[in-house]
Amino acid sequence: MTVTGPVAVVGCGSWGTALAIHLGRCGRQVRLWGRDADLVGQMAARHSNDVYLPGVELAQSVHPTVALEQAVDGAVYVVAAVPSHGARQVLRRAAPYLRTDATVISAAKGIEDGTLLRMSEVMEQEVGDGHAVTVLSGPSFAAEVARGVPTAVVVAGGRAEAVAAVQQDFRSDRLRLYASDDVVGVEIGGAMKNVIAIAAGGIESLGLGHNAIAALVTRGLAEMSRLAYALGGRRDTLAGLSGLGDLVLTCTGGLSRNRQLGIELGEGRSLDEVLGGMRMVAEGVRTTRAALDLGARHGVELPITSQMAEVIAGRKTPRAAVEELMLRRQRPELDE
Repeated sequence: MTVTGPVAVVGCGSWGTALAIHLGRCGRQVRLWGRDADLVGQMAARHSNDVYLPGVELAQSVHPTVALEQAVDGAVYVVAAVPSHGARQVLRRAAPYLRTDATVISAAKGIEDGTLLRMSEVMEQEVGDGHAVTVLSGPSFAAEVARGVPTAVVVAGGRAEAVAAVQQDFRSDRLRLYASDDVVGVEIGGAMKNVIAIAAGGIESLGLGHNAIAALVTRGLAEMSRLAYALGGRRDTLAGLSGLGDLVLTCTGGLSRNRQLGIELGEGRSLDEVLGGMRMVAEGVRTTRAALDLGARHGVELPITSQMAEVIAGRKTPRAAVEELMLRRQRPELDE
């Protein structure tokens, strides 16, 4: 059954804007919140986000605003599409204004610094047990969703009725949603694939060929699966859209920020130089350290992630990292 009422999208970067455009096309009244008053004013005046999604028009039912409380007040769905490091603060501000039956949807892919909590855990802490929290993840470049090309994603949550409602209300002939109750697996897949994508960019910049990329994607998937399983997720989830699907897209697609970061690191630029030239957040940088800490906490070996941490910190070149991975002790492929 369709849940009637407005939708709030919190975060007007590329992904938040793309989701707002999609929901507007679905006939929903959408309040799109952003903290940058200049950007929000331009969006309201031009009906487009020329900074993050140039050339894509906002639907008339999408209303940009800088007033967070007005954006979420009365919304039946609140979609949080802010970077992982800002999610807690924004949700804390929004929580007092949420209607009692609002469903909160995490559209962020990362792990919180320090606490090592997944985004849904952060949101549950801030909005309280009374609200259903779900996760939206999968292979979905924002620019392509905004243009309306066919896309399939996963919605995961512990409350089956909330998952079913999001499936129903967010679907269209351009976006298909599959349901899952494995929140851990879906979120770890969405976060960890960004780390592997940085490595993929490094391999591409070094001209190491398709064999190396195929090996990286396959062993990266094994690494993601090990960590997700240790945290209580299911391995088969990582073989689906939010694991393998998102991993392949992010490691090979030209629109991947994390892959581009890896390419530029492979060309010899420092992390500060690369990040200084990026308007959008590359979540893989923060996730690398957090994933290593999670792995250490749960006794999970993460060799690719470990090498990426060395490259990101400037202690090792991408070529040296690849060589070290290749010369690791050989073992059975399915060895735990």
